[in-house]
Amino acid sequence: MRGKRVPLGISNQRNGCTGSGFAALLFLSLSLLTSHLSPLVAQSAPPAKVAKSVERIFGTGIQVDTLRVDTASVLRVSKGSTLLGFARVRNVKGKDQPITYLVAIDSQDALKDVDVLVYREPYGGEVAYEPWRKQFRGRTTTAPLVVGKDIRNISGATISSHSVTLGVRQTLAELAAWHTAGKIR
Repeated sequence: MRGKRVPLGISNQRNGCTGSGFAALLFLSLSLLTSHLSPLVAQSAPPAKVAKSVERIFGTGIQVDTLRVDTASVLRVSKGSTLLGFARVRNVKGKDQPITYLVAIDSQDALKDVDVLVYREPYGGEVAYEPWRKQFRGRTTTAPLVVGKDIRNISGATISSHSVTLGVRQTLAELAAWHTAGKIR
């Protein structure tokens, strides 16, 4: 039936596709499509996981506000009237899937910590492990942050190591520049 719409739940005798089968096919197609889109498209971490990460990095008893800079969201972290630092959640593309991570800096623009919030790849999850993440701590925008130079590569997670390192370097640069320019305070 050319040009005729088939409402969901009604079978199309000509192609044998029922409405529920069509809906499943549509869902699968959209899932495949979105898995290949840019990692910056609507991938995020659960809010509770972000809150837990920020609290782990900055300590308990903190206040967190969300600031808008251009189209970006930045978390401002303070305790009482003392500014502790800033954090931002971002995504980079791993081999096939987005990797959602958080970069936190202190009030002097030194990198406080990196936390991998959601790792979606079947391999290479070692980028979320403490021994690899701790090498970023204390770094500033003057550090090269290059795999093989001042950041160790992870065998079997080469793409993830490079992607997360590049993302951390870019996020650190943005946060420090915004703080220096007074866009976040």
